[in-house]
Amino acid sequence: MMKWLPGLALAGMLMGGGSAAARTLEAAPLGQGLRLEYYVSAPPGASYAHILIAVHGYPRDANRTFDAAAEAAAGAGHNADTLIVAPIFQVPTDEAGKCHFRGVPRARRGEALWHCDDWAEGGPALNGPVTSFQAMDLLVAFLLRRDPAARSVTIAGFSAGGQYVQHYIGFAHAPAAITLRYVVGDPSEFLYFDSFRPVPGTEACPGYNDWKFGTTHVPADLGRDATAARAVYAGAKLQYLEGARDTGMGRGTAYRLLEKNCAAELQGPYRLQRGEAYAAYDRAVLAHGAHPLTIVPGCAHSVMCVFPAAAARGALFGGQ
Repeated sequence: MMKWLPGLALAGMLMGGGSAAARTLEAAPLGQGLRLEYYVSAPPGASYAHILIAVHGYPRDANRTFDAAAEAAAGAGHNADTLIVAPIFQVPTDEAGKCHFRGVPRARRGEALWHCDDWAEGGPALNGPVTSFQAMDLLVAFLLRRDPAARSVTIAGFSAGGQYVQHYIGFAHAPAAITLRYVVGDPSEFLYFDSFRPVPGTEACPGYNDWKFGTTHVPADLGRDATAARAVYAGAKLQYLEGARDTGMGRGTAYRLLEKNCAAELQGPYRLQRGEAYAAYDRAVLAHGAHPLTIVPGCAHSVMCVFPAAAARGALFGGQ
């Protein structure tokens, strides 16, 4: 574990534009000499009833995602009982220019590394056997040892982080002693558990059901087959978030980063429509209404708008 440095925490608070909680860096061991760095809102030894893990998007904006989660906790009245954590899925230095966010540290020796996009679909580390899903399992276990008083863990992702969380759920290994909840925010695409798609045209897209869009060729190192993963997903405590303005190609929609191949287009034209279609699919064949969708008014593709919004509080903190 890295040493708690008050100076870094203060810098984090100022760089984040006045977030509700200071942040500093620690690291969780992943085995094989690897570690996963994460921002955290309190030093070791602090005791919290709840842990909120906020997963960054494609630019690996873990500092901004942390700040959005911290503002959400403060607005919901949970900054005193919720530990905020934001992991950083690091990439090699020569690739970081494609997916680097200002203020986030570059990879250091001993950190697990992924490509800019494969961490979001459970890919194995480039420098070790751990997958990004196993890294989350290990992070959760580590945080519960760090804070044994915690009664619940919520894992919330936005954009590519939302994709990560939505794909991770069916393959997670939840600790039996705590409540584990998930929030899927504005992903570019979803994992479907059968051949249904809301947009016609599957015959013109032969690989539409391949992993990460579907469950054909699920990677063996994820540890479950499609049938088992579907059952775990259906029984999970889960909510969806979508920005009401996260649609179209206009300003604030991050259209450039929207997945646009044929497998993605079969899920809908834009993020909002894909989220609405998947929530309807979930209601019809997976959890039959147990996984609600909240559409956050006034927000496009911005974690700093969606997470702190009053409409998102039920998803992020409803079980607390």
